[in-house]
Amino acid sequence: MFSNLPNWTRQLSLVPIILFFCFSTLANETPAATVIKAADLQTDLAVLRKAYEEMHPGLYRYNTKAEMDAHFGALKSELNRDQTLREAYLAISLFLAKIKCGHSYANFYNQPKSVVEELFKGQTRVPFYFRWIEKRIIVSKNFSTDPRLKPGTEVLTINDTPVKVILDKLMQVARADGSNDGKRVNYLDVTGTDNYEAFDVFHPLFFPFKSTTIDLTIRQEKSLKPAKVAVTALTYEERLTPIKAGVEAVRDSEAVFEFKYLDEKTAYLRMPTWGLYNSKWDWKKYLKGVFDELALEKTANLIVDIRENEGGNDIGDEVISRLIDKELMVEAAQRFVRYRKASADLEPYLDTWDPSFKDWGSDATESGNGFYKLSRFDDEKGAKVFQPAGPRFEGKTFVLVSATNSSATFQFAQIVKQNKLATLVGQTTGGNQRGINGGAFFFLRLPNSKIEVDLPLIAAFPKDVPDAGVEPDIYVRQSIADIAAGRDSELEATLAAIRSKSR
Repeated sequence: MFSNLPNWTRQLSLVPIILFFCFSTLANETPAATVIKAADLQTDLAVLRKAYEEMHPGLYRYNTKAEMDAHFGALKSELNRDQTLREAYLAISLFLAKIKCGHSYANFYNQPKSVVEELFKGQTRVPFYFRWIEKRIIVSKNFSTDPRLKPGTEVLTINDTPVKVILDKLMQVARADGSNDGKRVNYLDVTGTDNYEAFDVFHPLFFPFKSTTIDLTIRQEKSLKPAKVAVTALTYEERLTPIKAGVEAVRDSEAVFEFKYLDEKTAYLRMPTWGLYNSKWDWKKYLKGVFDELALEKTANLIVDIRENEGGNDIGDEVISRLIDKELMVEAAQRFVRYRKASADLEPYLDTWDPSFKDWGSDATESGNGFYKLSRFDDEKGAKVFQPAGPRFEGKTFVLVSATNSSATFQFAQIVKQNKLATLVGQTTGGNQRGINGGAFFFLRLPNSKIEVDLPLIAAFPKDVPDAGVEPDIYVRQSIADIAAGRDSELEATLAAIRSKSR
């Protein structure tokens, strides 16, 4: 559903590796706050409402018409005063999160330079990576000069604000599908897998910094006594420095995936991103080589690691084609859109990579209830068909998953589990079994604030399925002790499962 997106849409499918690496102005050169007139914001809202009501296929998937009317009404009231760009961006982000669509948001990567410079590039980043464990911030890597912020350390307050208060506020803008709060929390981790981390963006917008010094209250592992720590916030450039090599690998022709043998019987394939639209690297050739070697060596076990991978190209299709020895048909849910032709008065605000999205023509046929059946991407057999591609891998396959997996990787996890092609190990995925919106997009550019909002165009509506991600076959709970010890609990659980099956 999300294949063949162009290079400049790499973040639509929530791609977790950056395709470009560029430096901003100095952190202390903070742009003056832009103030937008209330009348101009009301015009922006009118454009947003018309576009979403006419074209968003999942607008009422998790909200009734009355509920969405109330959400639009609340946003109208919020924007009915002159306000800064920061305030407007937050108001729109809060509104979009209420739709409960993981692809409907004011995309960091699609904003104009003026918005990026004013809102996203201040010296306001906490100098460590962390994960949320049971609503607690647990440091996973320290970039400050204070050695007390070692892995496993709990951060209790940031600038005197309890982290639970911060989490509760940021959950209001965290994007995810339906009731999948596990994805929302995961989205707020800071792990060095993106050049704009959601926490880095929204934390200082909700809780503005008074200086570049961050006051923390911390508690080290196995200690009962909190301690006060003052650290220097990172600049945008400093946040990116540790991941520069990975960024350049994606941009250039270097291998992005990692393949190795953990022992003579078990191979490991790590795929941190499928967002390779701009990459010159021939990933299809690479995967063919991997699976040819696995077949030649008669490897007993393969571990595929997609835990850091939100989505991108349908690279998982290539993996599936080497796990089967006959045609596999996966039932395709009917695709729908909300319009046949975009309204002429919206066209000035709609960007996309494929102008044909503005007019589906005969590919969209009325189905009632305000929807059109879309046939443009349908397989003639009414299903997604996978064909074997070379010698089948005949060993046991394990896929490491997490709540990060919410687009193409969610769909991959769903297919391999439903068809018993692999054992899933890790945490519940992102995405939602009730269906996700995407496939084609407009980039809606609001005329006065200049804020961009992603607008997904295609949806499917599976029936009688839970409002949740895909559950792993082997659930692994992340722990503070694992982070402190640098232990890969999902990989260890997989190796334990392999050992138990070989007895």
